Amino acid sequence: MKKKILVIGGAGYIGSHVVKKLLEDGFEVLVYDNLSSGYEDNISKGAFFIKGDILDEEQLNEVMSQNIDGVVHLAAKKAVGESMEKPEIYAKNNLTGSLNILNAMINNNVKYIVFSSSAAVYGMPQYTPIDEKHPIMPINYYGYTKRAIEENLEWFDKLNKIRFVSLRYFNAVGYAEDKSIRGKEKNPQNLLPIIMEVATGKRKDFSIFGNDYNTCDGTCIRDYIHVTDLAKAHSLALDKLFCADKSYTLNLGTGLGTSVKEIVDATEKVIGKKLNYSYASRRLGDPDMLTANATLASEVLGWAPEYTDISRIISTIWNIE
Repeated sequence: MKKKILVIGGAGYIGSHVVKKLLEDGFEVLVYDNLSSGYEDNISKGAFFIKGDILDEEQLNEVMSQNIDGVVHLAAKKAVGESMEKPEIYAKNNLTGSLNILNAMINNNVKYIVFSSSAAVYGMPQYTPIDEKHPIMPINYYGYTKRAIEENLEWFDKLNKIRFVSLRYFNAVGYAEDKSIRGKEKNPQNLLPIIMEVATGKRKDFSIFGNDYNTCDGTCIRDYIHVTDLAKAHSLALDKLFCADKSYTLNLGTGLGTSVKEIVDATEKVIGKKLNYSYASRRLGDPDMLTANATLASEVLGWAPEYTDISRIISTIWNIE
């Protein structure tokens, strides 16, 4: 019998790719999303959609009562800068909303959850690549909310036997190669979506923040992981939860670093034209390099990233423009 999975935030950028993968792997999927940043059109055919908010405790309980076997929690506000300016919004949505999900799980005897966490929990890297033993010292409120949710998951595991896999993403990029998901992120904050808006004329130019870092070309180096590889990890994490009766916290990244300038150069090559950009001062809190050690995800889940070529990743974005 198919396992029934509730994907909260399943109409969003990462969520819609997770839904697609879960359906392909034979799960029954319910999507719960308020459409504040996602699109109903992004939800793959075969999933059942319920419009709802994680702050609505009554509706969450009603949905969770539908014989749910496991939850994937991707509903969060994620703009780092905004989290420092409006922490109250992030506290309400990310913290209160997540506790509402956990309480609804307890009320309805749902025992398994995969949580969308972030490398932002680590803060400034003391070494790279970062493994799961790296100190946890978030330097922005967004990263703090992710760590706070992880801590609650650890407590709910001890006290209520709710088993979890917390997946700490590095830099999520790309789109499904079959072009089945085309809805763009609303108000993008990350590098590649902004670059693509310049490439398509939606904005005039963009800035590279800092060209004096201790890197190959002076720009920051990051670990870019394709969203399809992220989606695959969620499916594997659910399989692990259902058979292992144990909780895990895992990094998801390629282990490969690509500089901002290398991203720009590769994009210009893929799209066949020059981009309009300039250099600006460094942003506070941006480390020189941030890459993942994802060995544990490989050992625990049997997971490995397929998309490691940055030009291929960029092509999956350009092909839906």
